[in-house]
Amino acid sequence: MSRIWAGTDCGKTHHHCLVLDAEGDTLLSRRVANDEPELLELIGDVLDIADGGCVTWAMDMTGGEPALLIELLIAHGQELVYIPGVVVNRATDSYRGEGKTDARDAKVIADQARMRRDLLPIRPGDEAAIELRLLTEHRSDLVEDRTRTLNRLKSLLNSMFPALERALDMGTVGALVLLTGYQSPAAIRRTGKRRLTTWLRNRKVYRAEALAAKAVDAAERQHTAVAGEKAISKMVHTLAREVMALNEKITETDKLIEGRFREHELADVITSMPGIGTILGAELLAATGGSMDAFPTPDRLAAFAGVAPAPRDSGQVSGNLHRPKRYHRRLQRVFYTSALVSIRCDPNSRRFYDRKRAEGKRHVQAVLALARRRVNVLWALIRDRRCYTVTPPVTHAA
Repeated sequence: MSRIWAGTDCGKTHHHCLVLDAEGDTLLSRRVANDEPELLELIGDVLDIADGGCVTWAMDMTGGEPALLIELLIAHGQELVYIPGVVVNRATDSYRGEGKTDARDAKVIADQARMRRDLLPIRPGDEAAIELRLLTEHRSDLVEDRTRTLNRLKSLLNSMFPALERALDMGTVGALVLLTGYQSPAAIRRTGKRRLTTWLRNRKVYRAEALAAKAVDAAERQHTAVAGEKAISKMVHTLAREVMALNEKITETDKLIEGRFREHELADVITSMPGIGTILGAELLAATGGSMDAFPTPDRLAAFAGVAPAPRDSGQVSGNLHRPKRYHRRLQRVFYTSALVSIRCDPNSRRFYDRKRAEGKRHVQAVLALARRRVNVLWALIRDRRCYTVTPPVTHAA
């Protein structure tokens, strides 16, 4: 056989693999456990069917549940391609039948890999990129937990003591420390400004006197206790502690990310771009696998990051562009956020942004255009392994 395609519908405990030949006929359909002996047996059987020919393995996930299978296939030198789950879901509607089974999904994956030539290959990421992906995902989870807890804290405090909720900046350590000791207006009034200032200073709160004055002023504006004040006070205390603990975890994770990121060979090149620090740089490496091997051109990288417009032409309508629907959300955040920051600190970025605004583009459009331009610059810097400079070096003819 010259070439066969193996589609794999990935699961937590089991995978379903279905193999097609060039005519679309099924050669093998098997459900295998997500364990090394069974996966090795499957790989051996598929290679026996190929009989020396080429095998293209296709799957709808690039990590997580099929991580062991991917490592085994890479170790055996197999070709892997990735089919997004949304593509599989939409393609399924064009096949006969309405039932959904793992075998049917595996067949759709294999058949799409057989017909399409635009699928991205699955390449092994370097160890640093894998670690950074795990660390940045963990940090993202912690930030989401902190945001959720903070919103709950603000809501509870507003229901009991709205004046204090307006007066405090919950993003500061001092406000959280205050709420761990005092929550109700009566308790703050009893303590008084002088004792409250001393209490905050003993806990190393910045500008303790000003914070105490705000709290006492808010307490003087409310002399009525709401129903359930005692229970709400306990919950406010607990949530404030949780936010402080999450802040400590995020700080620890940031140190781990920075230490691992600085060890990467591209760290200096990436952070030389204005607006990209260690966190955004780590997310960039995590999203791209630690290299530009999967992106032969900056256009491919821009499309993957969602900063390149997609055409929507039909009939006599041409030149109609819109924001893409399929892209890497976190990578888009890297380029958009860094472009936003670079406007303030890089003269080249500022000039480009001002020019786009002068052309009539809105703020978001101008920032996206700048992000697209910065993709070209960063891609070239990584290719040449050189750092960004405000004035590019002059190239002399040989």
